[in-house]
Amino acid sequence: MAVNAASADNQPNPADAFEVLLITGMSGAGRSRAAGTVEDMGWYVVDNLPPKLLVPLVDMMTSGSDSSIHRLAAVIDVRSRSYFDDLAAVLSHLDDLGVKTRILFLDASNDVLIKRYESVRRPHPLQHGNRLIDGILEERHLLSNLKERADWVIDTSSLSIHQLSTKLYETMLGSGPTTVAVHIFSFGFKYGTPIDADFVADVRFLPNPFWVPSLRELTGHDKPVADYVLSSKGATEFLDSYEKAIETALEGYAHEDKHFVTIAIGCTGGQHRSVAMSEELARRLRAHGLKVTVSAREQHKHHSS
Repeated sequence: MAVNAASADNQPNPADAFEVLLITGMSGAGRSRAAGTVEDMGWYVVDNLPPKLLVPLVDMMTSGSDSSIHRLAAVIDVRSRSYFDDLAAVLSHLDDLGVKTRILFLDASNDVLIKRYESVRRPHPLQHGNRLIDGILEERHLLSNLKERADWVIDTSSLSIHQLSTKLYETMLGSGPTTVAVHIFSFGFKYGTPIDADFVADVRFLPNPFWVPSLRELTGHDKPVADYVLSSKGATEFLDSYEKAIETALEGYAHEDKHFVTIAIGCTGGQHRSVAMSEELARRLRAHGLKVTVSAREQHKHHSS
């Protein structure tokens, strides 16, 4: 199998750079919400995967040299002794292959699980016509060894779905603004104000490079334009204040389970001032350890800012 070992010419084993996260735990403890949050973090998520299919799936994802997937999260629902035995063997196999594997276990008290099942009016998967607590206790028994092996155990008894998501970010990525992904894009007001931005900044108060003949056909990506814009009166003061405001907002967003923020910076045509200011704001935010991407909405349009 492709994940077995490095090739004869000592090329690195693709499995060495591959990560597997198993999301498991008690039914009703928040596995589905956890899967969605982990997917937002950039993991490729598969749900309700029989454990014995995990190794072939890893093999398929690591056999191609151009595979863009390096992190696989599998939601494992261990509902029977045979599934549990399969999972133990699979984990041992992945360890032998050198695949980095971690386990996230979601738990909750019996009382809370009972209330959650009663609220959705569904039987427990292991209830088998008996009392709800019987199914919960059987599942807890089946999962006891897996819980002991888990890298992270999160008790969701007192957590809302948003609090669970925030807890996962804190557990796996850390806390604070660094868990928030920021996208900044420049735009031209003459082409319409964006409706998909959390923040919209107007930098039309800065001198317009369009009226400088040597700069007109350039954009804010070009150094002469960037230097002109950033050295203009008010540019630094604006960036200093806006940077501080954004950092304060990101701190609050991270706490409130908002991990994706879009900032739009506009000028007249979206070619000069907004582009230069977007790039500079991105540079400043990256210096604080934030993940920032930048784009220019009007980059395909004729220069007319």
